This record gives sequence, C-alpha cells and structure tokens, in this order.
Amino acid sequence: MSFKRLFLFFGLILLSATTFAQSSAELKRRKEALSREIEMLRRSQSEVSSNKRLSLKQINALNAQIRLREEKIGTINSEIRLLDNEISENTSTVRSLQTQLNKLKREYASMVLFAFRNQSAYSKLMFIFASRDFNQGYKRLKYLQQFGDYRKKQAKYIEQTAHELGIKIVELDRNKRNKNSLLHDQESEKVTLGKEKSNKAQQLSKLSKQESQLKQELRRKQREAASLTRALNAAIAREIAEARRREEEAARAAAAKARAENREVPTTTRSSSGSSVLAATPEAAKLSSDFLSNRGRLPWPVATGTTTEQFGRHTVGEGVTIDNDGITIRTPQGAAVRAVFDGTVAQVGTIPATNVQFVLVRHGEYFSVYSGLRSVSVSRGQKVSLKQTIGVVATDSEDGTTEMQFKVWKGSTPLNPESWLAN
Repeated sequence: MSFKRLFLFFGLILLSATTFAQSSAELKRRKEALSREIEMLRRSQSEVSSNKRLSLKQINALNAQIRLREEKIGTINSEIRLLDNEISENTSTVRSLQTQLNKLKREYASMVLFAFRNQSAYSKLMFIFASRDFNQGYKRLKYLQQFGDYRKKQAKYIEQTAHELGIKIVELDRNKRNKNSLLHDQESEKVTLGKEKSNKAQQLSKLSKQESQLKQELRRKQREAASLTRALNAAIAREIAEARRREEEAARAAAAKARAENREVPTTTRSSSGSSVLAATPEAAKLSSDFLSNRGRLPWPVATGTTTEQFGRHTVGEGVTIDNDGITIRTPQGAAVRAVFDGTVAQVGTIPATNVQFVLVRHGEYFSVYSGLRSVSVSRGQKVSLKQTIGVVATDSEDGTTEMQFKVWKGSTPLNPESWLAN
C-alpha cells in the first residue's frame, strides 16, 4: 500500500469516528431529555395521586408517559443500531489494519534482509562502480540513499499502524460493553412500559365507571375551548380590520400627496383578505419572515415542561374523542410563561366561567397563544421580546395539576405547535 493511500485510509477512519461521535451524542442528548420529561411526569402524577377523582388530565398524563417511554425505547434502539454499525466498521477496520501491518512487516523484513546482505561499504561501492556509465552510477547512489530513507519511513508507518490498531481494538471492546449496557437498559424500559400500560388499563377501567363525570368534564372542556377560540378569532379579526384600516389610510395619504404635488395618483391594489393583510407593512412582513425562518427552533413557552396532549384529534378512553388546536404542556407549580418570539400583545383576556387567563401575541401574520394562566404581566399593545415573562401557569384546585395550552396560528388557521418548538 502506498503512503498516500495509507494516509487516506487513516483519514477515513478519523472521519467515520467523528460522524459516529456526533450521532451518538445527539441520541444520548435526546434520551436524557426524554428521561427528564418522564421523571417530571412521574413526580407530577405522584403529587396528584391522592386525588380520588380520576380526571382526563391524569389519563392524558399516563398517555404522555407511555408515549415518551416508547420514544425513549426507540432512541435506545437507534443507539444500538448505531453501535452495531460502529462495531461492524471497527471489526472491518481492525482486520484491514492487521492485514496492512502484516504486509508492512513483511516488506520491512525484506528490506532489512537486503540491507544486511549489502551492509558493507565495499558492497555498496561495488554496486555503484559496476554501473555502465556515470548516469547509471548516480541513479544507483540515489537509490541507496532513498532506500535508507524508505526503510525509516516504513518503520514509522509500522509503528503508526500498530498504534491505530491498538486504538481500534480498545474502541471495539468499549462499543461491545456499551451495547450490552444499552440492551440491559432497553429490557428495563420495556418492563417499565408494560407496567405503565397495565396501570393505564386499570385507570381506564375506573374511568369507564365514572362515565357521567367524564362526560361532564369533557363538555366543560369543550365549552372552555370554544370560548377561547371565539375570543381568539374575534381578536384576530380585529387585528386584520385594524391592519386593513391602516393600509387604506396609507393609500389615501399617498394619493393626497400625489395630487398636491401634481403627480399621477398611484393605483393601489387591495391586499387579499385574511392573514396576508397582517404582513402588508415592511416591518410586519419582516417579523413574519423571521418567525417562519425559526420554525423548529422556537423556545418552549415554559422552562420545564412536557406535552400531555398533542395537536389534533385523538381518543382518550373508549369512545371519548378530543380535538385540540394546540398542545397541552404540564409544568411545575408556579412556572413562568414566556414569549416564544418577539411580537406585540394583541389580546389579554379571561376564559368565561373560569378564572384562567390567556395572552395572544402577534408576530406579523402569525400568532402565539398562551392559555391556562393564573396571572398575566403584560397588557394589550405592549411589545414583548424573546423569552420575556408574560404570566404564570395556573394550578387546578380540583386535581392539583399545573398545565397550560400553547397554540400557533397563521391568521385564524391553527398550526401544529410541536413542529415550531425546538426539541
């Protein structure tokens, strides 16, 4: 093998190791985050377990715990697959390095034998003086010099290859130990998951016996959601109307200025109806663009929390269907709620028949909604910055849970908030 190919081989080994380290670190980070969320839910459930009345919130929390546990097992499976690939690559590398090392040693032995047979100065001189002419003699002299240098380099490459081989063998042993540890963790997580599913089945059995209470709670929740949606739609419609009015005023002012300067009155094109008028000004358009470009990177509205109810339609128990146009986040008591992006407070209100409040923040043609707050520290028209505290999450006096709802809307169209928040 040439020295260039040998260097390329070592470079590929280094690149492979770097890629594996990055992927492995990302999986470990995600697994640790899932473990923290599961532990937070477990503590939360322990705090409300003394409550004799089973609620939809508790069932949602059990569902979330199972979902997170399954995701954690999936992450462990990904780690195992990654380690299997690394073990396979390291095994192949060890074999290749061993083959190269044996070849280098054989070549070096041949060179040592040749050098031994021609070690005397007399033999070297005879080798040179036996040349046909001066040019051949000069080439033979250079050959002897290069042969000595090559032998030194060959010895160095043998040492480097042996060192790399030792490192790869150590890595291979470590990977095998890590895989065994992950397999043990995976088995433990599966056992825990089985217990959680069994607990969920027991709780659902209890819940089915409280059908009237469940339906009553569900109707109350639907009324609250409908009230909040009406309030949000009204606030957004008002924002659109005000944006439309400002746009028309600006058009009239531009027309009046053109007539006063004896210029042609510019023709105005009415913005399309809906949310597009909210991004009609350069400032609003830039804010909309910035908000959109941060999709998947927005911070969570609370510092610590986990999703107990996801976006969209899903079933809780038998025949109980819930539509959620946001996500429900469980968080520790007294948690501060923070803005996920720069914007302007478009509405602060209270959901009818409850003591919980909500905040609507406008980001150009996008809106973020924070509901389930016991107190609010901002007011309508106020500008807020990224991660600025806007309120505190309320704790349910009946079951002791602390949850908030977070929504992202484009105009009056609900979007899935999970695709906007950072993992």
